[in-house]
Amino acid sequence: MGSYWIFKAVSRAACLLPRRFCDRLGRMIGALVWLLIPARRKRLARRQIMDCLAATEQEAERIARASAVRFGPMLFEVLRFPIIRGKMEDYVRIEGLEKLRQGISAGRGAIIAAAHSGNWELMGGAFAMAGIPLVGVAMKQKSSGADRFINEYRSMIGMHITYKTGVREMFDMLKKGWVIGLIMDQDTNRHDGIVLDFFGRPTNCTPGAASMARFQNVPIYTAFMHRDESGMHTLLVDGPIYVEKTRDKKADIRRTTQQLTKAIEDHVRRYPEEWFWLHDRWKSMREE
Repeated sequence: MGSYWIFKAVSRAACLLPRRFCDRLGRMIGALVWLLIPARRKRLARRQIMDCLAATEQEAERIARASAVRFGPMLFEVLRFPIIRGKMEDYVRIEGLEKLRQGISAGRGAIIAAAHSGNWELMGGAFAMAGIPLVGVAMKQKSSGADRFINEYRSMIGMHITYKTGVREMFDMLKKGWVIGLIMDQDTNRHDGIVLDFFGRPTNCTPGAASMARFQNVPIYTAFMHRDESGMHTLLVDGPIYVEKTRDKKADIRRTTQQLTKAIEDHVRRYPEEWFWLHDRWKSMREE
């Protein structure tokens, strides 16, 4: 039985279970997964938290564990997309939606700059269900079955999916008034990145959002998810941010990317348990 059909079977089962039960089960699975994470990866997460937030080792341990455990409930929310899509308002409230609607009213599209914080998969569905024509830019999964499943479920809740390699398609759809969603908080290769300040540290950052927005002269909006104790998500939208167009293209892109990076940092400082601390954010800088 392929991974696609396994995911489908688990999804059908999850859709039959009560929401709160799935949430508790997800936390239990997340806690189990935390125990199985290699010690070196846990040390990396703790060290990054201590360096970025000036946290004690005990506090860093708590934040790292919470950051990992949350993936359990997040997974169940994805599995329950067939249920959630019909009542998105019971799961997500959007603050700042009118800003985005006004920004795309001219039909020229926009860029959403997001991060791996909260349930970013649900964020795309919330925008799509709210009538925002969203293009989700995805990374191809190593497992073809998992890749087929997640993209099928992303499309189920209204998103159009393209891979990171589909740059031409992104520009074409942007010209047609679509909104391009880019998650821009992970380490990229040094050839494609630019070094900026993130948590007071030189950090390799991806300039794609600013580069695309400058070329097409469209606004950028930041969008971050926060999940409260009751399981309700708040999608926080802010902007617009326009990339200044001077004779120095690189400086224009650099300046705006730093502004977006600072917005991500501010959100992570506010909700540190919801960011993906297990990711080796400074790997390329360390290797260089």
